Amino acid sequence: MKFPPLRRHLAATALTLLSGLASAQLVDPDPQWIEGDVPPPPAFDLHRGIAIEMPAFLSLKFAVDPQTLSIGPDGVVRYVMMASSDSGVINAMYEGIRCSTSEVRTYARYNSGSGWTSSSGASAGWRGLRDRMPSHHAAEFARQGACDGRAAPNSPQHILRAMRNPLRQD
Repeated sequence: MKFPPLRRHLAATALTLLSGLASAQLVDPDPQWIEGDVPPPPAFDLHRGIAIEMPAFLSLKFAVDPQTLSIGPDGVVRYVMMASSDSGVINAMYEGIRCSTSEVRTYARYNSGSGWTSSSGASAGWRGLRDRMPSHHAAEFARQGACDGRAAPNSPQHILRAMRNPLRQD
């Protein structure tokens, strides 16, 4: 099928715009950005947790302790995400989300038997929120209130309001 010249031009323009948008999302909006000092993992309490909606096929339940939410001057939303199973095992991750680049970083992990352990190696670096594992819970948290589009919310209270009063536009 042959398109008239105007349609070919419009199609070429649309493809150029789409490829530009796709590559623009891969570029850091602030290449001079430097992460600020990361505070030590805050104390958390499973009983204060606000549940994160997760796909039904997951057996783990995830929740964020609202007392651990903070937004640093560097724009990173930091929090403790708690994971629990029906068997009563509790693990937690002290994480940060950089909304502007859709990335997550795990600073430390908590195991009920040994306490906090700093993350190291590849798991300690920034990775994409859309990576399948191990950050699926972080992507859901970002979508449910931790991020306001590609920006960090104004305050932890803003995050809590979004989590408690979801307005889904999926």
